[in-house]
Amino acid sequence: MSHSPKSYDLALLFAALADRTRLRLLNLMAGKEVCVCYFVEILAQSQPKISRHLAYLRRAGIVAARREGKWMHYKIVVPKHPGAARILGETLSVLRDDSQMQADLSKLTKACCAPQTLSGLEGAPLPIPLEPVNSCAC
Repeated sequence: MSHSPKSYDLALLFAALADRTRLRLLNLMAGKEVCVCYFVEILAQSQPKISRHLAYLRRAGIVAARREGKWMHYKIVVPKHPGAARILGETLSVLRDDSQMQADLSKLTKACCAPQTLSGLEGAPLPIPLEPVNSCAC
């Protein structure tokens, strides 16, 4: 869903950001494109529940999806509305200091480095960094 800067639904953005699970998903996607299977493993929630939260974030215009075979990949998209972009950016910045968010990122790093240890990630594609990095793709 694309919003023009003048017609952006800020109430929908705030509603999307008002749920802990959706914040955890955004935190895991910050700077990378992630397969839904990683969200299921790291958040220990069912795939339908994760998919509902991702659909909510998509409706709010802050997440995009891409299918690759049987895998669904998700990434953050910055709204064109300047205020919405600032709100999203500040939210992501604040999440970095939260202990649960840090623990989630640590789990993602471990899952990326040894996906074979988690049965739900068998054959899953690694998260793709959206910015150039010199270390692990996680």
